[in-house]
Amino acid sequence: MVADKGKKPKLGDKIEEGADPIDADILKSIEKLQEVQDELEKINEEASDKVLEVEQKYNKVRKPVYDKRSDIIKSIPNFWLTAFLLHPALSDLLNEEDRKIFKHLTSLEVEEMKDVKSGYSITFNFSSNPYFEDTKLTKTITFLDEVSTKVTATPIKWKEGMGLSNGVSHEKNGKKRPHEDDSFFSWFSGTYQKGDMMMDAIHGEFAEMIKENLWVNPLLHFNNDADEEDFGDEDDEEDIGTDNSEEDEDEDQEN
Repeated sequence: MVADKGKKPKLGDKIEEGADPIDADILKSIEKLQEVQDELEKINEEASDKVLEVEQKYNKVRKPVYDKRSDIIKSIPNFWLTAFLLHPALSDLLNEEDRKIFKHLTSLEVEEMKDVKSGYSITFNFSSNPYFEDTKLTKTITFLDEVSTKVTATPIKWKEGMGLSNGVSHEKNGKKRPHEDDSFFSWFSGTYQKGDMMMDAIHGEFAEMIKENLWVNPLLHFNNDADEEDFGDEDDEEDIGTDNSEEDEDEDQEN
């Protein structure tokens, strides 16, 4: 908003005692510049509000389309597991045991808060499984201010012998789960509320990848289109090179 010119100290009032006075014309130009800058700030704030309004509108438009997509995905076995594993960064979240659990992941949903700017939630829906009682796990990221983030998550009710406690692996039928630091579920269960920049980065990085990349177009990673195209180009080049070399050999033999 535009600052109150009556209360705002003038540049001339800030000049330290003993310092050379600023030329009156320069001072006047600086004050005019400040007025223009205040006007720009007001426009920027109005623009931000309009962008949020548009985003809110189209979030409602996207919702039924996302629902339709989710219904189709449910008919494809291990869709989300495959999309995670073929994602260049998110695949690092899943250890061997997590992959078994993710075979029960039926849908994933990302929902922004109504005002958009306050945060968002990521919900993982599972079918009944031998690992935990819950079928719906939600991780919520709330932006408290410019530097602080609050992260909360559904407490996981692990079935007997399946959970991780204080980083100690539990055994079931002689099998041990990996250390929790290497698990998707350690990331999911991580909760905090403070301006810890490292924690913000760890949680935010993976959460943003899910929200802005995987959720937007999971089919891209399920198909692994980019890698397939790259490999396809290399194969084509190799084939072309082989064909040319064979033709050259035939010509040499004829000569």
